[in-house]
Amino acid sequence: MVQRVDAEIGAGEQTACSPAESPWRSRITMEPNEVEQIQALLASLRNKYSHVEDLGFHREIPVLRGELPVRLRRALFDFERYEPNSALLCIDGYPIDELKVGPTPPDWKGYKDRNSAMEEEMLLALFGSCLGTCIAWSTQQDGRVVHDIAPIKKHQKEQLGSGSDTLLWWHVEDAFHPYRGDYIGMACLRNPDLVPTTFASADLIDLSDEHIDLLFERHYTIRPDESHLVKNKATDRDLDPTLGTAYEGIHRMNDAPDKVAVFFGRRDAPYMRLDPYFMDPLENKKAQEALDALIAQIDEKIKDLVLEPGTFCFLDNFQAVHGRKPFKARFDGTDRWMKRVNIVRDLRKSREVRESPESLVIL
Repeated sequence: MVQRVDAEIGAGEQTACSPAESPWRSRITMEPNEVEQIQALLASLRNKYSHVEDLGFHREIPVLRGELPVRLRRALFDFERYEPNSALLCIDGYPIDELKVGPTPPDWKGYKDRNSAMEEEMLLALFGSCLGTCIAWSTQQDGRVVHDIAPIKKHQKEQLGSGSDTLLWWHVEDAFHPYRGDYIGMACLRNPDLVPTTFASADLIDLSDEHIDLLFERHYTIRPDESHLVKNKATDRDLDPTLGTAYEGIHRMNDAPDKVAVFFGRRDAPYMRLDPYFMDPLENKKAQEALDALIAQIDEKIKDLVLEPGTFCFLDNFQAVHGRKPFKARFDGTDRWMKRVNIVRDLRKSREVRESPESLVIL
């Protein structure tokens, strides 16, 4: 059962072994010397680059990540290699200076004028690079690699990460898209109300053979979620022709979504692809019953995961679902504030929808 795991990997412990050989730890804490090493690296990067979206920074990430503490890199490499059933890795203990990062922004727009959390953004991207490549969506948060997740007043009742009053239904991130991330990374800058992220991993599922067979078949449709729709685009990008093409693709996926399987990979350890809020009812009653059985089990098993300032959390987007409990936002600069990245293991798979081999933006 997935819970918030308090066991930690100590500074002297080695983790380079399969979880079958050693119990997997879902939570580790940075040692003081590791924090010092990271802060020195980030200080040098801040002097070199203007912001986290700087392409020069992303070109250098595969080299720069080698300057992260060995123990933390090993934990991330093991998380990617061994795919533990926990589907979760949290790295705690990075000090957040609330005065320095400033107030929680009222909107993700205007990020180019905000650089107060640049070090934390870069650290999230560096950690994420140990799992793969951090990508961006042209239809999401102005094509940025690192997203702001904070309540926006006009989104209070929306199915968005920037919502607040309404439960954000659990889901696989960007489940509608064939090039969705393998992992989701989040850095918590502020969470004074201890707003829970909801989380459940696939190893909790216990279905009949018939239901498993049906879930491996292409019966299901998943429409794009609200964050990719044209109503949420940046207002100053109307003249970008590539963006128009991207939104045409989103419209096609919304109007005539392809039928997909919910389960894929190995039958005895399936990956998942689902977002129930954006999935259409089926005429095939048996296929619908299989989906309903899966949803009911996740509803029963899902747990709260409270992220605290200084925690960097990585979720396996093929093996887990996540959401967020509703909360009462104040919109006064003190609300919950996260940074988020999407990470893919193989960037080449999306080459047909990226402008160049080095581009990180999926059109």
